[in-house]
Amino acid sequence: MTHETDGKERSERSIDATTTLGDGGEGEPVEVESALVAEDLEVGYPTTEEPVVECPRIDVPEGEITALVGPNGSGKSTMLKSLSNHLEPDSGVVALNGREITEYDGKELARELGHLSQENDSPGGITVEELVYHGRYPHRGFFDSVSAEDHEAVERAIDLAGVNDLRDRDVGALSGGQKQLVWIAMVLAQETDVLLLDEPTTFLDLHHQLRVMETVSRLNEEEGVTVAVVLHDLSQAVRFADYIIAMNDGGIYDWGPPGEVVTEQLLADVFGVDAAVTRSPELRIQPKRALPDE
Repeated sequence: MTHETDGKERSERSIDATTTLGDGGEGEPVEVESALVAEDLEVGYPTTEEPVVECPRIDVPEGEITALVGPNGSGKSTMLKSLSNHLEPDSGVVALNGREITEYDGKELARELGHLSQENDSPGGITVEELVYHGRYPHRGFFDSVSAEDHEAVERAIDLAGVNDLRDRDVGALSGGQKQLVWIAMVLAQETDVLLLDEPTTFLDLHHQLRVMETVSRLNEEEGVTVAVVLHDLSQAVRFADYIIAMNDGGIYDWGPPGEVVTEQLLADVFGVDAAVTRSPELRIQPKRALPDE
């Protein structure tokens, strides 16, 4: 059964949040509970005649870190925008905790799902602590004063992101890496169970890349937050993610644990790279050369 919303066909069906993955390495299928699920997605923009993303099914397993990887233009950021309800699909359904995401109002969704986009404007004349407090907006009324719960959430977020030494600094005066950690702290202050991050390490030096990913890992391990993160660096995805979704040409090439997904064939087909993949003592990728363009 369908109905029309803003001229687009929407589905009213429910989505089963349980999916079966691989064989667990022991011959038996493994059932995965997913916090976010999308089915039959077709996503485009007003400027595109054809869908940018076409995906029969995508799962973000609950309580795990899932990395979306793929070359530029493969649809990773578009997929994340659809999963966060920032971009309405032309068709298909996205469900959060078994409920269609379009059924949530703005504040309700912001209490359940945090989203950090690629580009964030750094306001001038505002301190780091003040910016992090903005993350509490889903939990407060317009005229509500800051509560003890708000204060505790902000302190926790600042601690998790490791930006306590920056709390009194002007956001506009920070380096790129420092700003990214501060924006992550603001999203953490929302205290959501699901967090979506779009290329949080892009343009950062190696030190701050690791700081960001270590913060994400700590949040997942200590707080049980479900994370979906778009990454360019496949080696970082292998190191930090429990699951990998490999995208190519707007579709899903493969998804599952890094040890199952990351193969020499995937590196050739998706990234156009001739590379060696070793699995002992741990999964490693050794690029050899770029393959000729077709």
